[in-house]
Amino acid sequence: MTSRYGITIPFEGIPLAEQRSVIESLPDLGYTDVWSAESHGADAFTPLALSSVWAPSLRLGTAIAPAYTRGPATLAMCAATLAAAAPGRFVLGVGTSSNVIVERWNDIPFVAPYAKVRDTVRFLRAAFTGEKVTQAYETFAVKGFRLGLVPPEPPPILVAALRSGMLKLAGREADGAILNWLSPDDVRTVAPYVHEGGPGKEIAARIFVAPTTDAETARTVAKFAIAAYMTVPVYRAFHEWLGRTEVLQPMWDAWAAGDRKTAVESIPDSVADELVVHGAPEHCREQVQAYVEAGVTTPIVALLPVGVPAADAVKLLGR
Repeated sequence: MTSRYGITIPFEGIPLAEQRSVIESLPDLGYTDVWSAESHGADAFTPLALSSVWAPSLRLGTAIAPAYTRGPATLAMCAATLAAAAPGRFVLGVGTSSNVIVERWNDIPFVAPYAKVRDTVRFLRAAFTGEKVTQAYETFAVKGFRLGLVPPEPPPILVAALRSGMLKLAGREADGAILNWLSPDDVRTVAPYVHEGGPGKEIAARIFVAPTTDAETARTVAKFAIAAYMTVPVYRAFHEWLGRTEVLQPMWDAWAAGDRKTAVESIPDSVADELVVHGAPEHCREQVQAYVEAGVTTPIVALLPVGVPAADAVKLLGR
């Protein structure tokens, strides 16, 4: 097993203010990292700030903070503040997010995603030095910004990446990549693009886990999650690129026709089994290890709700 073993926070079903005891228990259970997600629930930084105090040995990471939804200077300040509060323990994951989050929910044009992430990484590198930044990038311009709180160690930057262009960007200009919604075999497809940027790149992956031996329940929950993600254009393009067009086309057709029920039902069990880890705890841990053997250096468990309380699932999946 890799030396790193992460889990996604905050946990579903537990009020954020009441998650302290669970997070405090993570190091003793073998977890080394906590990684936040930002979509429609908690923001990316607050749960990590709490965790930095509740469990001071944990590494903290955003998976991800969208490049569009904060101004460049604001994003730099958020990252620098957490890096200063937890020196050497924070990793900034940035990415495009999706058109749903950026355009529909935040009313921001979702244009030039590759260039936006590239420019954001370049700006952050410059800002973290504490030097004044005056630069016209392709997707935005910064005039005279100087970070007032310079972290003692600039945080590593990982880029959320799906297809080859962004994967190569993650390896070339960042410290590695964050992967999402893929199988261990898919990792073998995408990891080489990251390593084109040089050795020692971190490859983190959010791995969806349903810790239950009730395969029918696990697959039902998995299919709802798959339908919700794979109908978003960026994820559809990703799985077309990975070669799943034939098996997912019936879902896409039904979804486009407005038939959500048929869309979910049309997802083959085999796809649910490939993309979501489920089964007894020991089997789940073995499947997470399969991602590591395929090239993931930081596995990040993302719990799916299958009737197992989050606090119990954390214990069951611990190392």
